[in-house]
Amino acid sequence: MILQDDILLAARGHHDAFVRIIKACEPSMYRLAKSYLKTDSECADALQETIMKAFQSIHTLREPQYFKTWLLRILINECNRMLKHRSQVIPIADISDRGSYSHDPQHNGLNEAVHALEDELRIVVTLFYLEDLPLKEIASLLDLPEGTIKSRLFRAREKLSRYLRQERSMTSE
Repeated sequence: MILQDDILLAARGHHDAFVRIIKACEPSMYRLAKSYLKTDSECADALQETIMKAFQSIHTLREPQYFKTWLLRILINECNRMLKHRSQVIPIADISDRGSYSHDPQHNGLNEAVHALEDELRIVVTLFYLEDLPLKEIASLLDLPEGTIKSRLFRAREKLSRYLRQERSMTSE
């Protein structure tokens, strides 16, 4: 839970308060970065850059109650920047990172289905279901109309349902 007092203290330059609010947001940041970038090393780089940028500009935050939205927006911009500049060559280590996530026994079924979605659907599902953000806030974060977010959620639900039905039919055979 992020405390408003910590946000105000961090905006005035208190390092410990900033660390506390970042620690509270870290799981959300990681899930969102993972929906964009796939590998743990890329996610770590995106989080590091986001935290640095947030620390440098927290004094510009106008509405402390929207700190998490502000921070996630910085992260989205950083992920998009990284995707744009990603080289065409994929190191072998990255390929093994991708495979290890989906074969982890704790991440079967639904997580596997979510990660099988296209980027635009996976990001909306992550923000709506895992981060519990309202549609309006997701639309604002992604600079899209609220109707687009609703239709992407609908399409994602349909695809997840088909994927999970197919998985069940394959395991029951």
